[in-house]
Amino acid sequence: MSLFQNAQKVLRENIREYGMYIALFVIMAIFTVTTKGVFVSSRNISNLLNQTGYIAVLAVGMTLVIVIRHIDLSVGFLAGFLGAVAAIALVFWKLPTIVVIPLVLALGVVAGMITGFLVAQLKIPSFVASLAGWLIYRGAILLVTAGTGTIIIPDKIFNAIGNGYIPDIKVIPGVHNLTLLLGVAAIILFIVSEISDRQKKQSYNFEVLTMDMFVFKLVFVSALIGAITWILAGYNGLSWTVVVMLVVVAIYHFITTQTVLGRHIYAIGGNPEAAELSGVSVKKLIYVVFGSMGMLSALSGILFSSRLQSATTTAGTLFEMDAIAAAYVGGVSAAGGVGKVTGSIIGALVMTSLTSGMNLMSIDISVQYIVRGAVLAAAVIFDVTTRSRGK
Repeated sequence: MSLFQNAQKVLRENIREYGMYIALFVIMAIFTVTTKGVFVSSRNISNLLNQTGYIAVLAVGMTLVIVIRHIDLSVGFLAGFLGAVAAIALVFWKLPTIVVIPLVLALGVVAGMITGFLVAQLKIPSFVASLAGWLIYRGAILLVTAGTGTIIIPDKIFNAIGNGYIPDIKVIPGVHNLTLLLGVAAIILFIVSEISDRQKKQSYNFEVLTMDMFVFKLVFVSALIGAITWILAGYNGLSWTVVVMLVVVAIYHFITTQTVLGRHIYAIGGNPEAAELSGVSVKKLIYVVFGSMGMLSALSGILFSSRLQSATTTAGTLFEMDAIAAAYVGGVSAAGGVGKVTGSIIGALVMTSLTSGMNLMSIDISVQYIVRGAVLAAAVIFDVTTRSRGK
């Protein structure tokens, strides 16, 4: 078969996995043309990735929650509340950033475990349990900011998380050299891991991509990483927000694909009763997943308040909806048991790209909401139809 025929076959068989990448590519191409190249400028791509950060970390946690057939509506205002707690700890309690961050992350874990307790132990539907959390944390934000209103954060170290960039080494003038080096390292790591994964699959007689498609995949993804790296290097380089986002994705990708814990999470999503009979503790894993969601909510709150350099009374509004939308657009299944954390990042990029592109085109906010809603509906319809075909 020709390369084109092979590509068609692979795309047909893996439409669920590759569909979101195609959607992101199409969206970016459309906005690049309609904004006359402004959309893919170094400054806009850098801002786009920074805006994606706090939603992306929420989407990673939300993916696992949906995989185990639950939902968490409290994460938006929990993020806003914990961002306010971080601001209060820095401004009024005079605690250093190195103490505030672990403290807030620990509070996030506790908050997530409380929701997990309601779901796992008391058997309250996660929709209701997390809706209660949504209301409580909304009230809590108003309560802690009642006397002060917006809390301005003057701490430079804390604010650098959301606004700072990694340092540079001066070799080639006009570009961010360290970002370029990291881009090259990422390409090498990707190629080595893909080759290693292919050899491992072949040793177990698993099906792999044909050699021409495998080479095409390596070249295409490497070119994509290289292009993004070059664009970022043309501005200020990699931001700390992007670094945090990539670290979170790397850790959760490893956990979900290479550990027993990850396999058990997907087993619960596939069939909770069968997983329980196989010796998997469903209750414990509900605690783990919701505790993890709480911690990522705290991290999201830190990123958001750091980016704004303040804590506001409206922080966290609609974060949960953006995170749920990003998870579904990224390929997670409404039926549970299916979804990748890497997909949730692509989903977050799709939703943020839509917002960024429409803002550059000066499209009315009412139309923006309609378009984003339509994209979410399309993602769920796509999930349902592909599952029906699979059966």
